[in-house]
Amino acid sequence: MPHTPRKRFGQNFLKDASIIEKILFNVDIKKHDSFLEIGPGLGALTKQVIPKLDKNSKLYAVEIDKELSSYLSKIYIKDARIIIICNDILKLESKDIFQNESIQKIRVIGNLPYNISTQLIFHFLSNKFMKKDGTPIISDMHFMLQKEVVDRMTAIPDSKSYGRLSIMTQYHCEVKDLFSVPPAAFTPKPKVMSKIVRLKPFLNKSLSKHDEKLFSVLVKKAFEQRRKTLKNSLKDFFSKDDLEKIKINPDLRPESLTVNDFKNLAKNFKLSKSI
Repeated sequence: MPHTPRKRFGQNFLKDASIIEKILFNVDIKKHDSFLEIGPGLGALTKQVIPKLDKNSKLYAVEIDKELSSYLSKIYIKDARIIIICNDILKLESKDIFQNESIQKIRVIGNLPYNISTQLIFHFLSNKFMKKDGTPIISDMHFMLQKEVVDRMTAIPDSKSYGRLSIMTQYHCEVKDLFSVPPAAFTPKPKVMSKIVRLKPFLNKSLSKHDEKLFSVLVKKAFEQRRKTLKNSLKDFFSKDDLEKIKINPDLRPESLTVNDFKNLAKNFKLSKSI
């Protein structure tokens, strides 16, 4: 299908068959799996996933581009396994996508537009994709992302890439950098390297819903001005003495704190008013 890639949607279509095969190998599709595909585009991944699913499995494909959505709908009009949804994934939550379907677990794949990738990761980790009991509906996610974003997600404390995205992603998920993808694997070629990353949400997290909310606030606040020390960036939450009592050096900068350090901060803050 002739299609002019639209810059506003960040469209770079994957074309390299060897890369697609490598993605599928890492995803390790089982015939009973159900998938949510973000930005299927021309269907390079879609057409490889569908044959591996049995007749009762589903692939929900969310495509913002009306032309591409229409194209895919025509191709798969007779295949009940695939449901094409023409919409902006950032405006949807699980109930919008799955409607009345009794989806217990969903696997997510996608070649994410670089301009919304970080925002989209936070969207999937929010309560919009949680069951009523607070456990995630998503069993794992395999994404094509800009190399820089994956490097930030997998970064360790005191490294240049370490920051809010690192901490929030690693709190919610087991994160694995799988492999790199060169610009030549796409059309048009992006100006940056890409990577495939696997995110596997933890079923049980150590923080309560209340503390988890506070954890998120503290991480965001600490990194708003990352060159400030903790005694300054978190002064609205902790005094210097408070930090020392929980064995956190108030003279450190936020990039020196581990995920567990931030969890410790959240657990030890006595909230006097709602946040």
